Amino acid sequence: MKLYIVRHGETPWNVKFKLQGTSDIPLNEKGILAAEKTGEALREVPFDICYTSPLQRAKETAGLILRGRNIPMIEDERIQEITFGVWEGRCCRPDAMEIPGEMLDNFFHHTERYQPPERGERISDVVKRTRDFFQEMIHRSDYEDKTILIASHGCAVRALLQNVYPPGDDFWHGKVPPNCGVNIVEAHKGVAKLIVEDAVYC
Repeated sequence: MKLYIVRHGETPWNVKFKLQGTSDIPLNEKGILAAEKTGEALREVPFDICYTSPLQRAKETAGLILRGRNIPMIEDERIQEITFGVWEGRCCRPDAMEIPGEMLDNFFHHTERYQPPERGERISDVVKRTRDFFQEMIHRSDYEDKTILIASHGCAVRALLQNVYPPGDDFWHGKVPPNCGVNIVEAHKGVAKLIVEDAVYC
């Protein structure tokens, strides 16, 4: 089994440094082009099935990567982005910060200290639901010989990859995944390993 785990393309809110979370923001022109170029780079990959976050930016990215192919796309809420609650739509650019700087710093640099805002989600909750999804995938005997595209989000991608990162490693693995960054995981009989990390083809 091979899993191609991809972060969505750029959105208008990415450009404006707005926290998106589960707000349903579409791709911008650059994001569309990047997803198309990623699809071109992966055109020889024999995808069998696609799982995508229900959010538009992930679905659009998956659709553009798979354009012209008759491949099933299944929406799964377990791989949607972390919920930022009342922070969603607020700017996190350093010179125009609209949320407490210490809390944002904890989110990106000290995840064990991160406390979500009202109606927000803990990082541990994202890790739990994405682990449930990941383990289900790699233990499905009917997927043993399949190649699967997974379209998700920055925090959710890093949460998924906790299943293959070394124990005790930094949650973000040094950085937020780039837009349209591709991570490739090989799995056999429930054992998974990361073979490509954050590859960008655009």
